Amino acid sequence: GSHSAAEQAVQMGMHHDGMEFFALEGNSSTRGLLAMNHEYADDGLLHNGGLAEWSAEKVKKSQAAHGLSVIEVAAKDGQWTMVRPSRYARRFTANTPFAIGGPCAGHPMMKTAADADGKLALGTFNNCASSKTPWGTYLSGEENFMGYFSGGDLLSAHQTRWGMRNAGWGYNWHAHDTRFDAVKNPNEPNRHGWVVEVDPYDPTSTPVKRTALGRAAHEGAWVAVTKDGRAVVYSGEDARFEYIYKFVSRDKIKPGGAKPNATLLDHGTLH
Repeated sequence: GSHSAAEQAVQMGMHHDGMEFFALEGNSSTRGLLAMNHEYADDGLLHNGGLAEWSAEKVKKSQAAHGLSVIEVAAKDGQWTMVRPSRYARRFTANTPFAIGGPCAGHPMMKTAADADGKLALGTFNNCASSKTPWGTYLSGEENFMGYFSGGDLLSAHQTRWGMRNAGWGYNWHAHDTRFDAVKNPNEPNRHGWVVEVDPYDPTSTPVKRTALGRAAHEGAWVAVTKDGRAVVYSGEDARFEYIYKFVSRDKIKPGGAKPNATLLDHGTLH
């Protein structure tokens, strides 16, 4: 298409994978929010000329087509429509600030020149499946995140284990955005590969990367509840010979939605 990166940043992203419905007005089934992710971009469709004449503008547009969306929808006479404008409507792209929660917040491996504290990462991308938590938030897994980074000629064992390649997997973001050049910014990839949590009901909220749930090529994450009221988060990697994980929260789920449970997924045991 011919529209700009700035226009794409306020439009629907590409390739929805996980999608969840969050009711408005109590338990309404005819008015609510849809939270969804946009796993990857088809650059042949997204840009005039596709991958030819690759540019900084095309990188920005591709980054804007990734991430997550929250939209408001309503049904009338059996027909669903998107409610516009909506105070709930949001787009999260590969450049949206995400707080880093849990044990890896502030860790030396999370610090970059642009974020000396290691507590605020930019963006989410290659998000796969999703779920709705019992406290009314949206969980989305960052899956094949390593494909967006270029690692140069000499890769460490750590980088190789995660599938990093010289020149990446073909997204070519590193050509015009040095954040994705892991030679220049070796810690930037560490800030991705997490389960992210979004409160769709609060359009002013900052989304969070929940590092206590573990780093992986996350397909997604799903919450069960123990008999004594704690959260159990099951997640898995969509990759050969990898693992399934279970996180059990230290604290019980509190009533009242997202705010009382703002740090619930930051403390617990990962199996």
